[in-house]
Amino acid sequence: MRRVRVYTTEAIVLKRHNLGEADRILTLYTPDEGKLRAVAKGVRRPASRLAGHLELFSLTLVQLARGRELDVVAQAETRAAFRTVREDLARTSQAYYALELVDRFTPDRLEHRAVFHLLRELLEALDAPAPSPLALQYFTLHTLAALGYRPQLTQCVLCRAEIVPGPNYFSQPLGGVACVACGPSEPTAQSIPVNVLKVLRFLQRTPSLAAARLAVAPEVLGGADAVLRAYTESLIERRLRTGEFLDRLRLDARLRAADPGPAGPVVAKAAPVELAAPGAGA
Repeated sequence: MRRVRVYTTEAIVLKRHNLGEADRILTLYTPDEGKLRAVAKGVRRPASRLAGHLELFSLTLVQLARGRELDVVAQAETRAAFRTVREDLARTSQAYYALELVDRFTPDRLEHRAVFHLLRELLEALDAPAPSPLALQYFTLHTLAALGYRPQLTQCVLCRAEIVPGPNYFSQPLGGVACVACGPSEPTAQSIPVNVLKVLRFLQRTPSLAAARLAVAPEVLGGADAVLRAYTESLIERRLRTGEFLDRLRLDARLRAADPGPAGPVVAKAAPVELAAPGAGA
């Protein structure tokens, strides 16, 4: 069956780079077509009508004409610009991380509506007056699950016993938690603090980002980040470029936005963990 040559879809701009003197190649994520690349001709000219509608992070309604190698953007209309995300460095860096994660994990032209909606949900949450401090961690866990990489957090990946509070372990290659009995003998497993595991399990069972309201001690948040980052990077076997900047941002008080205050019960502190992805360096 012959495909329609011109089609309209919502899209989130993942990446863009210049082409020639006035054009730009865009990487878009759409609900029906998945990830695709398209060229926006003349978009860098001052008089271009497309320029303001094809910014990074933006949710845009685009009309595309199918091409031999790249589709061509014929029209574009911004549905959500997410201006607060652009104006706040912490939110911008989290949005960049999410875009990079989606770009790295998804192939071209494979429909995955769940990933599109998770990315849209995250950008909407980051654009809110007081986003959840766990928004990015929720997005990462649920996006990995949607793509078939759901980490096992409730049963031991080795003996299948139920995980109970205690000195448990996390194995990146095995994709989940090893219990106190199996962990010490598993060479790929590293210790995971009790409260970090509690936060990850809370996020995994939470049905929507809006419900992921929990004030988390910085040490616990850092630990959850370390576990998820190491697991994610072990899957793609490379570092996420925006991850290191997020680490610097969290440590440098001069770059952080003002703390909006607790959003729920505070999870007790836990010692931070450092989990390096295999083959990704220290």
